[in-house]
Amino acid sequence: MTENELAKIIVDEAFHVHYQLGPGLLESVYEACLAHRLTQAGLKVEVQKPIPLVYDGIHLKCGFRCDLIVEEKLIIEIKTVDQLTDIHLAQLLTYLKLSNLNLGLLINFNVVRIKNGLRRVVNRL
Repeated sequence: MTENELAKIIVDEAFHVHYQLGPGLLESVYEACLAHRLTQAGLKVEVQKPIPLVYDGIHLKCGFRCDLIVEEKLIIEIKTVDQLTDIHLAQLLTYLKLSNLNLGLLINFNVVRIKNGLRRVVNRL
């Protein structure tokens, strides 16, 4: 399955979770529900996966963690903020670079319409 095919499934499931729960809950709630939905859809989902950092030839344990990694191909970063900002996009882009993945989805569940909380982020290697 391609990253684009995965992204479509993820967006559909995010719509479902948001429709059922609405805005205003903690990130951890949306993360758990979305991970459940994606697993039920038959996808491999890793939750709070550590991302290694190598700096100047040294392997550092800095505590970076992706919210969700789907099929080892796509990162999902979940937010519950008033609005997404450039720093949220930069965070996801950094995760993509560190993990050598190409596509990420930034999903803000704290919106009236989930389509307004979705951002697609591409790592141009």
